[in-house]
Amino acid sequence: MFAGLMALTASWATAAGMAPSEKVFPESTLAWLSVRDPQELRERFDRSPYGRLIADPAMKGFVDSLKDQIAKNGKQRLAKLGLTLDDLAEVVGGEIAAAAIQPEGGRMATVLIVDTTGHEEQARKLVDTLGARLLERKAAKVAVPGAPAELVVYQLPPTEDDRDQTSPRDRRVAFALASSALVVGDDAVQVGQAFAVLDQGRADSLVTLESFKAVEGRCAPAVPAAAAPLRWFVRPLPFATAYREANPPREKRKGPDYVTILGRQGFDAVQAAGGLLVFSEGAHAMRHHTFIHAPALAGRDPESVDRYDRAARMLRFPTAADIAPPDWVPQDAGGWTALQWDLQTAFTAAETLVDDIVGDTGVYDDVIASLKEDPDGPQIDVEKDLVNCLDGRITVINGHVEPLGTDSDRIVFAIKCADEARVAATIAKVMNADADMEKIELGGQTAWELIDRSHAIPKLEVETPGGAVTHADDEDEGAKRRQRLREKEEKLLPHSTVTVARGHLLIASHRDILERLLTAEGGPAALGAAADYKAMVAEVARYAPGETAARSFGREDVSIRPTYELLRRGSMPKAQSVFGQVLNGVLGDGKPGTVREQRIDGSTLPEFDVVRKYFGTVGTALEAFPDGWRLTGVSLPRSGQADPEVARTPSAEVGR
Repeated sequence: MFAGLMALTASWATAAGMAPSEKVFPESTLAWLSVRDPQELRERFDRSPYGRLIADPAMKGFVDSLKDQIAKNGKQRLAKLGLTLDDLAEVVGGEIAAAAIQPEGGRMATVLIVDTTGHEEQARKLVDTLGARLLERKAAKVAVPGAPAELVVYQLPPTEDDRDQTSPRDRRVAFALASSALVVGDDAVQVGQAFAVLDQGRADSLVTLESFKAVEGRCAPAVPAAAAPLRWFVRPLPFATAYREANPPREKRKGPDYVTILGRQGFDAVQAAGGLLVFSEGAHAMRHHTFIHAPALAGRDPESVDRYDRAARMLRFPTAADIAPPDWVPQDAGGWTALQWDLQTAFTAAETLVDDIVGDTGVYDDVIASLKEDPDGPQIDVEKDLVNCLDGRITVINGHVEPLGTDSDRIVFAIKCADEARVAATIAKVMNADADMEKIELGGQTAWELIDRSHAIPKLEVETPGGAVTHADDEDEGAKRRQRLREKEEKLLPHSTVTVARGHLLIASHRDILERLLTAEGGPAALGAAADYKAMVAEVARYAPGETAARSFGREDVSIRPTYELLRRGSMPKAQSVFGQVLNGVLGDGKPGTVREQRIDGSTLPEFDVVRKYFGTVGTALEAFPDGWRLTGVSLPRSGQADPEVARTPSAEVGR
């Protein structure tokens, strides 16, 4: 959707022909996306390194191909409303906003509002075209008693999917044209209500929601209105529930209902998320501010471990003032991320979640007990010997090795130890009890390397919820499902290497990156000494000057290059990186042993050195508040590539 909006804004003009969309959409809105000033957004994007990358003549072949694919996908989505991206480009004169709304009855409605100021004639023609297209699709125009004359409603014939449903969905398209605005949607009532309040808004609008106010209050002060932000808001669990009900699968799926489980386990405490994104604001190529609204339950202390119920208690991220890369993270690392997490609380809170996923009580305790009591197991007390001996700071370091190929990406997970000696002894017991782990010497340290791909990080983790134990509803399928999940886990880190050193439990994707960390010299050769890292720290500190729960730093060129090269070669579906495997799992056909077809043609991409100059550095900080968390992300252009037309303008610090 965002890519489509960016593609449309080349000829848009700013206007104010209707009330802001957040005052037009109702408080039953589940998700919302708005661009108030599309022309300014487009101009700022074009000035950014990302816009200049797209405009580079060397990228023309790839960009043209990608635009065709985006347009095709966009048309497929908008086709349900009888629209195309080109249609919108012809009529937009001001704000464009889309919302997913939950009307009474539990279904989900989609409504699009377009300010057509300055394009009124084109809008009238589009309305005529919409009607003609719907008639071609054998839609029937229907009357709505009491509706305004401007509201036009068409009933669409059922699709093949609808015919397969026990209760076919009532598929309609409704639209209404005001003097300077167009409203289109798949629910006549919601379209009619939006049309009726276009000028003044409504009393029970989206803007009256406490979560919406919280998001705006935490994010908006950091972004000047002139920066033309892209704004968004979503209520995660209600949206996921409504989307599932509105788009039921053709075949009933077996296994846990994760959306319902998350609600039962208290994660509905996360009431909303939203924020703003801008381009070319001050010295930044891009900046975003995101707030997750999750206030403590009524009567609970926001600082207490029991601020939420059940498994949601694991959402506890203590803050610290000293979050920085350890001295052994090399200066040329592609990226570094550190998160503060209360692992002890998370460990105990996971019990009800695991049992709920499995569908039986006591399973979590049984697994923990088996690790301690099974004579063939490691015989460790997971809580005392491992969890309670960890500090709770989780660090991730990533990079790649040459030559670039499908297995070039490298990643290391490091968990800080509170009692390194005890953690080392525990890990030694776990690894020595596993026949698939080979004991090796690495960088002067004892380590264990996976020699058989039948395990991921074997037995170090509590078995995967829902994968190691059969769900109560799926007794007959349990063994097969466990095997499939295990095979997926095996592929995630097929060359994993584990050790305890430098005050951390280290889990690496490959032995070479682990050896490099173990032998790193530190000092001037460390990431913390790099000039670009120091510059990013100073920039992020302007928006998150105090203690934080997480921080990150990354070099876009180092991080993106392996994926870029795989796209050029048409080999992305064969990627063995964690990111590549996740992407392939999402985009693939789900059949074991099959390799998906690469959907993006990268054969026309230029050599990476031609475009390297457009990639800079990125940094983030996560702050904790009594009512949630705010994530601030900054992208700085490569040295010498800053936009000469945009002077650095300090932004107001976001108040607490």
